[in-house]
Amino acid sequence: DGTMISTARMAGGSDVLVLGINYGSLGYLTEFRIEEMFPALEAIIAGQYDIDRREMLEIELIRGDKTEAAGRVLNDVVINKAALARIIETEVRLNGLYVNSFRSDGLIVATPTGSTAYNLSAGGPIVFPSMRAVVLTPICPFTLTNRPIVIPDDAEIEIELKHENEGVVLSLDGQIGYSMIAGDRVRIRKSSMTFNLVQPTNRNYFDVLRDKLKWGR
Repeated sequence: DGTMISTARMAGGSDVLVLGINYGSLGYLTEFRIEEMFPALEAIIAGQYDIDRREMLEIELIRGDKTEAAGRVLNDVVINKAALARIIETEVRLNGLYVNSFRSDGLIVATPTGSTAYNLSAGGPIVFPSMRAVVLTPICPFTLTNRPIVIPDDAEIEIELKHENEGVVLSLDGQIGYSMIAGDRVRIRKSSMTFNLVQPTNRNYFDVLRDKLKWGR
């Protein structure tokens, strides 16, 4: 899946169709096992496939009036503290309106695709891939009342790191990281680009959940 996620950042926005072959262990985004590769290719050549267009997010790390870094994610954006760092405080705004301040180990903003990754482990919900939504999930919040929330994908999210804290990192898909300091803002919005996965015509998303994630077992 790590290979597919990095491929998404490179291929997102193009009209390239991506067929995932599972050489690893989980393969949540790779629909076909190695022994199924050639039958799958034959089916695709015959036009027997569906295109699953996965939404992506655009991210800016803003320091003062300057954009320090920018990127695109398929799974999630995570603001997280280092292992020995203190609890961090973040302020969240949605379309410029104040939402809440979180004292926690960090925050996750996940796409429907990423809802079954870090978000799920942190207690967030599973979101069906075609839903137009993102999930905001606090990591180990200081208060029990700070729970995950599902918000529209066309909203602009801005997260500000409120206090100086050594070792705070902005992570994109768990593969790219940037250090953050007090006052830094992370701006997140829906990308106009999608990651286009080739899927078998008889695919059932709930079969994938049961098979790959052992959902309901």
